[in-house]
Formats: sequence, structure tokens, C-alpha cells
Amino acid sequence: MAETLAVIGGGVVGLNVALALQREGFAVTVYDRDEATDPATRGASYRNAGGFAFSDIFPLASPGIMARAPGWLLDPLGPLAIRPGHALALVPWLWRFWRATRPERYRAGVAAQTALMTRAQAALERQLQAIGGREMISAQGQLQVYEGAASFAASSTEWDLRRAHGVAFDLLDSPEQIADIQPGLSPRFTHAGFTHGWINTIDPARWMAHLRAAFLRAGGEIAAAGVQAVKPGEADVMLETTQGERRADRAVIAAGAWSHRLTAGLGDRLPLETERGYNTTLPPGAFDLRTQLTFSEHGFVVSRIGEGLRVGGAVELGGLELAPNFRRSAALLQRAKRFMPALKTDGGEQWMGFRPTLPDSLPVIDHASATDRVIYAFGHGHLGLTQAAGTAEIVADLMLRRDPGLVMAPFRTARFG
Repeated sequence: MAETLAVIGGGVVGLNVALALQREGFAVTVYDRDEATDPATRGASYRNAGGFAFSDIFPLASPGIMARAPGWLLDPLGPLAIRPGHALALVPWLWRFWRATRPERYRAGVAAQTALMTRAQAALERQLQAIGGREMISAQGQLQVYEGAASFAASSTEWDLRRAHGVAFDLLDSPEQIADIQPGLSPRFTHAGFTHGWINTIDPARWMAHLRAAFLRAGGEIAAAGVQAVKPGEADVMLETTQGERRADRAVIAAGAWSHRLTAGLGDRLPLETERGYNTTLPPGAFDLRTQLTFSEHGFVVSRIGEGLRVGGAVELGGLELAPNFRRSAALLQRAKRFMPALKTDGGEQWMGFRPTLPDSLPVIDHASATDRVIYAFGHGHLGLTQAAGTAEIVADLMLRRDPGLVMAPFRTARFG
């Protein structure tokens, strides 16, 4: 009889983990508290920008960010904001974040992120071969634009690191070169980097539906229940859910921004915070977008979603309880209009979602301290879609006691000890 596995969390990481362990012979049930809700109102797995950002190997906790942060924080609608009602609770996380910006820690973070991205990119290809879905992948590249030579020069270290790690790109130094790839941008953008191999899903919600359908076709189950506690025993794991007690041989906690509430009950108090991301989805005809645009100095992106497009990004550290501040969505849209003068901003749909983030910008992929029967897989920040397939393969390796093929210390819970 197959071993039973409970995956707690039905987001992109949870569904990928469920598929990977299903292929290993486990009988898998996904517990998703949002299962009964409209996909249009669900979390970041369904409403992100859709980019598989394999070249995004740089932690948010980077040298120099603390010097830039005060200027950003003075603008409540800027690319980085802390909600006043959450500021005091955030102090321990910010202290760890500051420590992670030290040059030696940053270099280690880049190396760990690069290793995970390499695994994730290969894992996505294996997943496409296993369950299909290639028609939902768009390969139109990514254009990262800069205002002026000084701004571009300040990014040179990151482009050098990308080159060193095998990322293919072209560097552009005129508005005319930029317009050859993406017409219609303001001439204030004089320099850019174009990443050829960047891919997007045409719609994250459709991608999630594809993963879900593949899991169910193979015999998986999805329970519309929230999990309130995980209690391991000698022979199995008991879950306290909103639908009563359930049992499984093993469990994976992949509950995104809510994961730390479950790990605390297992003795692992992890500094998980929430990057609250905002976006606006515009209807067809809003702009002739030919590639994903990244306005890195302003903290947002513009990507195609179906026949429309999505303007979103920025980081608001505000926890899980405060109400959304949709002025942030409006501010991003106003900036996009300035940068893309022909953009039609009418008819947009605003959204806010929670992106689980740890101070060093790396996820936790590890056994619980209390038991080998429970594995953690969360904390991917804005890279959940990108790293989900690779994370799932690593979880399967850990559960089956195989060598994951990369150094796991940067992803262990013990780094926060």
C-alpha cells in the first residue's frame, strides 16, 4: 500500500510538491484553505506577473540597500514601504535582513540562489515533458531599463554576475536600440539589458489550473480545509484541520506566508515575513507589449497576461492582518503611464497578495527539527513560480533520502538558530 502524504498549501509550491511526490508513488492529499474560493480572488500563485525569473539570482538583502532604503521609505507609495501598524513587529526581521546584506553573506546568497535557479530551470523542463503545458509558456524575453548612464553603470556588477553564471543577454545604450525591442517607451530610458532566455506563463491562473488538473488526473485529492496544527507521532502525522482530524504517513508544509504559524508548533520559530505585492490587470488593447518590462529602479514590472497585461510589483512589509492599501496599485499604474505614454489605464482590476519572505531572500527547504516525517518548503518571496518545480524535486530527494545535488545548508532552518 502506498505511503500517504499530506501537502499543506495549494499554491504553486504545494501543487508542484504534490505532483513530484505523486510521481514517486505517494498517495497525496493537498489541504487548501482556499479550495472553495474563486480563483480570481486567490493568492499570489494565481495573480503574479507570470515570469520564470531564472536569471534573478540577487537577494533583496544586498550591500547598499540599507543606504537606499530611507529614501524609499519616505515615499509611502514607493518601491519599498513598511506599514506603520506593522513596524514594531518587523524589527527582529529587519535586524536579520541587515545582517544578510554583509558582502560575504550576500555572495553566499547569490551562490545559493544560482544553484537553486539552475535546478529549478531544469526541473521545469522535466515537468513540461511529464505533464505538458508548453503551450502556456511564452518566450519573449525580458527588458530591464535604466534612466541614464550612471544608473546603468551602477547595475554593472549584477550584469557581470549574470554573465559569469551563464545568463545570455544584450546590453543596450540608446533609446533607439530599446525601441527596436519594445517601441513606445519614454526616451528617459536610455540604457537596458535584454535577457533572451526569459520565459513567462501566459497566465499564472491557467498554469495553476493545469498543475491542479494533472494532479487530480493522476489520482490526487484536494481537501477544502485549512490546517491549524501539525502533530507528528512515531508512526504518522496528525493534522488538526477546519474539517476535523486527519492523518498521513508524512507531511509537507508549503503554506506560503502562513507556514510559520504551523512550524512554531513543531518547535521551529522562523522569521517569515510577508512581501505584500500589488498589481493591476488591464484588458486587451491597453498597450502593444512585446516583452516583459522591468523598471528596476522603480520596483515594478509589466507583463502580458492572456490578451491583456499586468502592472505590478513593489514591496510592502505589512504582515497578514492589515487591510490592502490599493493606492499602491494606483501609484504603480500612474508610473507605468508616465513610462509608457500610450498605455490605456481604464478598466483595470486591482489586486494585493502575500509573498512569503525570509530575511536572506532564500526559502526554507528542510526537515522539521522535531521529526523527519515533516518537511518545510516555503519562503520563496516573489520567486515561488520560478522555483516551485525545483523545490519540489528537492523535497522528494529529502523525503526519499537521496542526494539533492546541491549544498543544502543555505536552505536549512538551522541558519536562523
